Amino acid sequence: MIHRVVWRARSEGESTVPRGDLKRGFFLSFEGIEGCGKTSQLHRLARRLRALGYQVVETREPGGAPISEQIRTILLDLKNRGMEARCELLLYLASRAQHVAETIRPALEKGAVVLCDRFADATTAYQGYGRGLGPAVVARLNRFATAGLSPDLAILLDVPVAVGLARKRRAGGLDRLDREQASFHEAVRRGYLRIARQNPRRVRVVDGTASEDAVARAIDQIVQPRLRARRSGLTRVEPHAV
Repeated sequence: MIHRVVWRARSEGESTVPRGDLKRGFFLSFEGIEGCGKTSQLHRLARRLRALGYQVVETREPGGAPISEQIRTILLDLKNRGMEARCELLLYLASRAQHVAETIRPALEKGAVVLCDRFADATTAYQGYGRGLGPAVVARLNRFATAGLSPDLAILLDVPVAVGLARKRRAGGLDRLDREQASFHEAVRRGYLRIARQNPRRVRVVDGTASEDAVARAIDQIVQPRLRARRSGLTRVEPHAV
C-alpha cells in the first residue's frame, strides 16, 4: 500500500510549529551564494547579541550535529563530483533532519537565538533552481525533513556571482560546489532572489557588496526589532563585553 503525505498550505505569518511544541526561541538563517560573506556576518551578529544578553547558538548546514557533519564531508568532497542531483538533495535533507532534531529544536525549546549558516532556502536555491529539480518538490521534502520547522527570519546577503567566486578563490580551499560552473551559481542566485520576492517578510535582502561594517549595521536594523518583539519568549543571560 502506498501512503501519501499531504501538507496543508500555510500563510506567510502562520507558525510552522505545532501549537504547544516550540514556545520560545528565535530561529534566524543566513543565506546567499558562495562568497557572499554570510559566515563572517553570522559570527559578528552572534557576538553582538551575546553582548546584549541573549543566549545564542551558532550552527551551520550541511552539518551542525555529528551525523550531519559526516554527511557534510560526503557532500563537499571533490572526489564526489559525479554525485547525482537527487542523491545530493536527499543527503542535504538527511543532514537537516538530524540537525533539527539534535541541535536546532532543543536550542529553540530552551529559548535560544539560533543563528544558522544556511537552511532550507539554500536547498530550494541550490537543488531546486540550480540543479533544476524544482522548488515545489524541494519544498515538500524540506517540510518532511524539518517536521515543519522554518526560520523566523532569513538574511539573504546578495552579491554578483563574479564577486562571490572571486572572494572564494582568494580565500582558497574550494569545495565541490564552489567549483561548479558560473552558470550554476547564477541560477542559484536567481533562485534566492525569487524566494525573497515570494517571502518579503521572512526573507530580507542585504547588499553583500557593501563594507563589512555597513552590512552588519543593515543586519542589526532588521534583526533587532524582531528580537524585541519576541523578547518575552527568549532566554536572557548576563550581558558581557564583545
